[in-house]
Amino acid sequence: MTDQLARAWRGTRLGVFFTTAGFCLGFCALAVFDLGALSHWVDAGSSLIARGFGLYWQILLPAIFLIALAIALSPAGKIRLGGRDTPEFPYFQWSAMIACTLLGAGGVFWAAAEPLAHFLTPPPNADVSASAEAAVDVALAQSFLHWGFPAWASLGALSAILLMYYEQAKGLPLAPRTLLYPVLGRKLTDGPLGGVADTFALIGVIAGTVGPIGFLGLQVSAGLSNMFGFPEGLPTQIGVIIALASIYITSALTGLSRGIQILSRFNIILTGLLLVFILAAGPTGFIIRHFLSGMAHYLLNFFPIALQRDGAGLFGESGWLNGWTLFFWAWFIGYGPMMAIFIARISRGRSIRSIILTLSVVAPLATHFWFTILGGSGLAFELAEPGSVSGAFEGFDLPAALLAITQSLPLALPVSILFLILTTVFVATTGDSMTFAISSALSKEGEPSGGMRAFWGLVMAAMAIVLVSAGNGGGAVGKLQQFIVITGAPVSLMLLPSLWDAPRIALKLMRETQS
Repeated sequence: MTDQLARAWRGTRLGVFFTTAGFCLGFCALAVFDLGALSHWVDAGSSLIARGFGLYWQILLPAIFLIALAIALSPAGKIRLGGRDTPEFPYFQWSAMIACTLLGAGGVFWAAAEPLAHFLTPPPNADVSASAEAAVDVALAQSFLHWGFPAWASLGALSAILLMYYEQAKGLPLAPRTLLYPVLGRKLTDGPLGGVADTFALIGVIAGTVGPIGFLGLQVSAGLSNMFGFPEGLPTQIGVIIALASIYITSALTGLSRGIQILSRFNIILTGLLLVFILAAGPTGFIIRHFLSGMAHYLLNFFPIALQRDGAGLFGESGWLNGWTLFFWAWFIGYGPMMAIFIARISRGRSIRSIILTLSVVAPLATHFWFTILGGSGLAFELAEPGSVSGAFEGFDLPAALLAITQSLPLALPVSILFLILTTVFVATTGDSMTFAISSALSKEGEPSGGMRAFWGLVMAAMAIVLVSAGNGGGAVGKLQQFIVITGAPVSLMLLPSLWDAPRIALKLMRETQS
């Protein structure tokens, strides 16, 4: 046992490990002892970052998508990566792991609530009246932007190419630091600068994962209270988090080929069944009509919507922009390096075209349709009976909005229960995949140990419990999620080299196959 622990320690990047663990401990301690100070610092920091990096992010993410799409459609798209001639996982299982990892609880609660939020308060420069049918397409298009092509592309459409190539060609690790190799070279990426890059990426993904874990405790507790009269308090919230942690830790320990794959497959199947049910039992015509018209509005107005600054200019501030587009895109950016690691690990043997199109086109389109089915149903119910959904949503109550929609459908109770299960499994798939990715980034060699995966799974669950227990209606959890805007600044710089190096790598590999 002692030998095993010694080998585990020797195989771990200890500097990054202790720095990351120290951040987790410090953030939780400050949340418990002085939440006011923590809130002030996070608010000030995220505001400063949004002003300095907001426009850069609004250019970076569309650029990643467009460059990736060009590579995928070029002859270089047929090149297979990862040192295998055939994929390790079948397409359905592989794509399910990708989709479920990213969506998390957002795949359910935000799908229900975000279109409604933009419907009730249209985005800036939207020439529509609030709560009118003309606002439906605007609301859906804005949601599509936040969860669409640029956001998904930032998760590895280019960066996964770098990681997979440099792992095979240079023997570099599947770690965030490798994304800086084109700029810094091997000597610097292996040194302290590489450690700093790894630390920022790890903190970003921990903030992005612990937040949904904590909110799931709050949201499922609210749902159980609403449907069954369970006490909506701390014991129930902690119980939900513990149950969730047991699922994703068990899944992570069983590895990619078993737990993570099985959980993701179950998630996709349940999502598909609920999708078909709502499409059949809900406002079918409204959903189909507005999916098409919402997509048309989104595509025709893509650049004006993506680049609109709401009067912020180059380095100004917009409360709406900070709270919506920049928050969501910072969240995706924060996940970017670790998702790229996860995608690189599960995509060996896949072509560049398959990776890019699945991640940047197929997954976003599926997300758009899901948002239209769930959120669009809510808009249809709200138009038919004003206040039926918006009344529950008052105060930005995401779980109440979801339950208002599901309870307007036939078989309301079982459907509502299935949605709570779906939400839990969505977060579990994010937890197990990111536990694996975090452990991989900290490992100096090969697959991360089971002990390391279990440790980080427990750390994220413990953080969620501490932050939920800090009170203020989940305010501490919200501040951790908001913190991802701060980590988005350095992490977004790590994604920048992929804009030119991924096309270079693709061209190089294509020439090698032709010679």
